[in-house]
Amino acid sequence: MTEQVWSSTTYDRDARFVSDLAEGVLDWLSPKAGERILDLGCGDGVLTETLAETGAVVTGYDQSPDFVRAARGRGLEVVEGDGHALPFHNEFDAVFSNAALHWMVKPEAVGAGIARALRDGGRFVAEFGGHGNVAAVVVAMRAVCRARGGDETLACPWYFPSPAAYARLLEKNGFTVERAVLIPRPTPLPTGMGAWLRLFRQPFFDQFGEAGAEEALQEVLSLLEPSLKDEDGQWTADYVRLRVKAVKNPVNAT
Repeated sequence: MTEQVWSSTTYDRDARFVSDLAEGVLDWLSPKAGERILDLGCGDGVLTETLAETGAVVTGYDQSPDFVRAARGRGLEVVEGDGHALPFHNEFDAVFSNAALHWMVKPEAVGAGIARALRDGGRFVAEFGGHGNVAAVVVAMRAVCRARGGDETLACPWYFPSPAAYARLLEKNGFTVERAVLIPRPTPLPTGMGAWLRLFRQPFFDQFGEAGAEEALQEVLSLLEPSLKDEDGQWTADYVRLRVKAVKNPVNAT
């Protein structure tokens, strides 16, 4: 099985830091009471709920049925669907996304959908994996995969653009980019690197079969230990985030 499958339970246990570290990108969004906001890749709805508490009218959007159920369980309006094919047209004052766009590997389609969803003058604010994100982790998985004769593409199924490349993509879709920056963010992993790898890259390990999966995992951890595990046993992920704010140009602007 090569498709990523999400569980709201394991995500809450092993990756709650993702939403906990979103204060900066929320500041860039600066949500206002009464405006309509789309939370693209809303996950289990923790940040969607935070947005709704500002008085904004928020719609969550996610492809994972388990995440959608969890978010709806918070009393939120959530649409289940593919982020590459957003069904909205001129409906939102803002589109927000945190830690989701790097999973959407057809960025041109995503960018066009965001532009369609926004009203003229609407803003797009997002943070996701940028160039260099989890580089050591990816290199270790590729090395193990190469030694085992597996499919290296499963080591990095993500889209991690540079600020310049992503700004060009947004500009092609009718945006003026106000800010786009890379933010190195070494992130302590409360339940360790093994749990992180199982949560985010289980399909990579599954390709080696039931017995081989655990062996491959231990080989990856062995390669990563010298650089990402400290003397007290604390694992840290080598995160690099891309944070961006852009405004949709009026269609008839000259």
